[in-house]
Amino acid sequence: MGRLYLIQLDGGIYTCCNCGSHLAHYDELVSKGFHCRSGSAYLFNTVVNVSVGPQEERMMTTGMHMVADIFCNCCGQIVGWKYESAHEKGQKYKEGKFILERAKVMDFDGTNFYLDSHQAGSDVDDA
Repeated sequence: MGRLYLIQLDGGIYTCCNCGSHLAHYDELVSKGFHCRSGSAYLFNTVVNVSVGPQEERMMTTGMHMVADIFCNCCGQIVGWKYESAHEKGQKYKEGKFILERAKVMDFDGTNFYLDSHQAGSDVDDA
């Protein structure tokens, strides 16, 4: 297997709570108003140091979406998902964007988002 190269971000970053790998920069945050099975989640324009899994259709509270789980490149933990496509016209803004589950990431100040999470409102899987 080849050498693992990880991108290091500067400034306000979100990291994997399992291994500390950098995942996203604060400036890429789009919304804090999402929800997933483990609690609250954040929507980002871009993320780094993740691998995208196979695409699948998922029914979420906002309708059917084509999504793919994203995995930390360093430890392999599922940290969220990528919106590949949305069936509803009003949900198209999510396409190409990424969800990071708050329970799986740490804030740039070292806090685990899960500790202060609350149900915020969008896109939990129905199943």
